[in-house]
Amino acid sequence: MTNFALPPDWRTLADQLAAKYRLVKGPLGLPGWELEILRPASVDDLISEEEFNQDGRLPYWADVWPSALGLAKRLLREAGDGRTLLELGCAVGYTACLAARLGFRVTATDYYADAGKFVQLNAALNGLPIPTERMVDWRDYPADLRGFDMVIASDVLYEKPYCDLVANCFAFSLAPHGLGLLTDPQRILAADFPAAAARNGLIVTRREEIRVEKEGRRQVIDLFELRLANSENSSI
Repeated sequence: MTNFALPPDWRTLADQLAAKYRLVKGPLGLPGWELEILRPASVDDLISEEEFNQDGRLPYWADVWPSALGLAKRLLREAGDGRTLLELGCAVGYTACLAARLGFRVTATDYYADAGKFVQLNAALNGLPIPTERMVDWRDYPADLRGFDMVIASDVLYEKPYCDLVANCFAFSLAPHGLGLLTDPQRILAADFPAAAARNGLIVTRREEIRVEKEGRRQVIDLFELRLANSENSSI
C-alpha cells in the first residue's frame, strides 16, 4: 500500500503504479511554484530494448526536464481564466498541473499511457482540477484534438522527423486565435523547427532564450511562440 497522501479515490491507481515502478515523491518546479510530483525514481530503470527496437521508444516521460521548467516560466505570464490548453508530451505532469493551477482547462497527452496516469495522480496530490488525459501518437493524430486556446510542448524535438510531426500537431490543434509555446534545450535537431513550422502553416512570432536551473545545473532553453499563419487550421 502506498503511503502517499492522496485522496481515497486515487489510492488504487497509485498502488497499481507502485507495483509497476519504484516511485519517489517530492517538490519540483520553479521557485515559488513547486508542486509535489510523484514519479518513477529512475528513467534508466525503464529503458526497454524491446520497445526501442519496436519504434525507437525511450522513457523520457518519467522525469521533469529543464525544458519543462523553461516552459513553466513562460506559462506563468498567462492567465488561465478557463481557457483550454493542450500539452503534447505531458511526461509526469509538472507543466500540465501548473497550467491547471493557473486556471486552464487542461488536456494532457503522451505516447506512454502511464504518463497520463501520473498527470492525474499529481493533480490529485496537489488538490488541483484533474486534467483530461489521452494517449496520443503524433503519427496517427486524433481528429478531435482541435480548437485549443493554447498548445504547449517541451523537449519533444529529439528525433529529426519530430520537427514536422510536432509542428503539424500544433497547427491542427490550435484555435484560429490560439497561441503555441514550445521549448527545447537547444538541440541541433531543433534548428529545423522554424522551417518545419512554416511548412505546416505556422509562424514563429517570437523566439527567446530562457535560463533555468535544476539540481544546481544552469541551462539555457529556447522558447518558440507560435501562431497559425492564417485563420484556418492546417490539415493533419
